[in-house]
Amino acid sequence: MPFRVWLLFELVKAYLEARNGKRGTNDEHIFELNWFHNLRILRDDLIERRYKPSRGIQFDVYSPVPREIVAAPFRDRVVHHLLFNMCGEWWDKRFIRDSYSCREGKGTLDGILRLRKHIRSVSEGYTREAYVIKCDIKSFFMSIERQKLYGVISEGLSKQFAERPAMRDFLDYVWSEVILDDPMKGVRRRGPQTARARKKVPANKRMCNQPPGFGLVIGNLTSQLAANIFLNRFDWYVKTTLGYKHYGRYVDDFYIVVTKEQLAQALKDIEKIRKKLLEEFGLTLHPDKFYCQEVKKGVAFLGAVIYPKCIAPSRRFKRNFLNAAAAFGIGKKDAESFISYVGHGKYMSMRSIKSKAARRAEWEISKHYSGLFTSILVGQ
Repeated sequence: MPFRVWLLFELVKAYLEARNGKRGTNDEHIFELNWFHNLRILRDDLIERRYKPSRGIQFDVYSPVPREIVAAPFRDRVVHHLLFNMCGEWWDKRFIRDSYSCREGKGTLDGILRLRKHIRSVSEGYTREAYVIKCDIKSFFMSIERQKLYGVISEGLSKQFAERPAMRDFLDYVWSEVILDDPMKGVRRRGPQTARARKKVPANKRMCNQPPGFGLVIGNLTSQLAANIFLNRFDWYVKTTLGYKHYGRYVDDFYIVVTKEQLAQALKDIEKIRKKLLEEFGLTLHPDKFYCQEVKKGVAFLGAVIYPKCIAPSRRFKRNFLNAAAAFGIGKKDAESFISYVGHGKYMSMRSIKSKAARRAEWEISKHYSGLFTSILVGQ
């Protein structure tokens, strides 16, 4: 199949994936009005090396934590899905099992259940004293040096397409345009821009405050994949070089589960980890987010607290669950977010909080449906 035809087929596939969940946006509507023509133009721009990322929209979000988002235009999202489709599976096979973010069949729930499994394994069913060490990489996305990240991705492309140099060169070009682009140059801003409003997001979490060449925007599909690619060597360093079998990571949060006898050595190895992150990746551990806890006392991770006999929701999870239930109940938001919380709650001790969510939803439809909603939540 000619390359131009093949690429158009791949762009159609990427387009159909990119529009999932985005069909209510003006940007998607405009692109969809003449989608096949737009994809042909995009294909030609990519082949002839004319493609440049368009300017995104910057805005702030405050849940679950305050952070800055730079949303890419829909046209660029199609390119992001193209790159993910071409490279994601190859990289996924090279990630450790316990890397949970932005991987099919994984996510926060998988991270919670895997940590519980590691704890039970190390503690031999809570009959042996064991500890969890948790660390957080400070300002992870904002601290990534884009040129260094591009180098890691380019090296991977050379291995993935060793026998297809033309494909390697093409994808290397597209990745370079996406990764090395300065997302804040000409960015469009949405929402309040007063000094008071902007202070709600810490300065170290804003792209405009980073040195030139540093920072990766949060939210793009390529950013999530690139974060896993960037830290893949680090994951294998902890697993193989340091030898910690019971290790897992979700984006910038990672944990190590050890026995009481291994604890002293593990605490020493944290300094090796700190040095490795700084020297090879240019990253630092957050000094205020180091956590060492005996597993019997409960371990907080990804919105849950893992106890010997149950998994309990964290305070933030409860608050977000109630807000999602209320927003869905009165029609302010669709069911997607709320159903996600219900799915998580299936594995947690949440009977009372589900009952409270049902009362808070404030249904304005038939009593029959309201009763059905309550039954589904409470499990009666």
